[in-house]
Amino acid sequence: MILIGHPDIPYNPLYYVESVDEIKKSPSGSALWLGSFKESRDLVKHCFENGIEYAVTAESIKDAVIANSLHARYIVAPLELAIELQKIAETYLFDAKILVPINDENEIERVAKEGVDGVIFSAAIIA
Repeated sequence: MILIGHPDIPYNPLYYVESVDEIKKSPSGSALWLGSFKESRDLVKHCFENGIEYAVTAESIKDAVIANSLHARYIVAPLELAIELQKIAETYLFDAKILVPINDENEIERVAKEGVDGVIFSAAIIA
């Protein structure tokens, strides 16, 4: 299980960006946080075309399928949607990992029991 942002486990943070200029200023080789897939389609396209690792939030199965096809590294979704996405990801062998946003490590157990790839704490995102 992937645990991104847990205080006791080393991780590479995601850098929140809102423009192509901010992407260009982000640390080389870092993964980016683009926020909502629907609201960041231009940034997704830029990352896809330039081989830049990124994460997005999916609001639907359609969002997740398209994001995976555009080489998202992580697809973040609330638990109920993440459970559905995980089954689809396994059926279609997604390269992207499905993550559930959490605020408390006590939530890890529930996500693990549902078989979702991992969790992400808000601390993992640098604005």
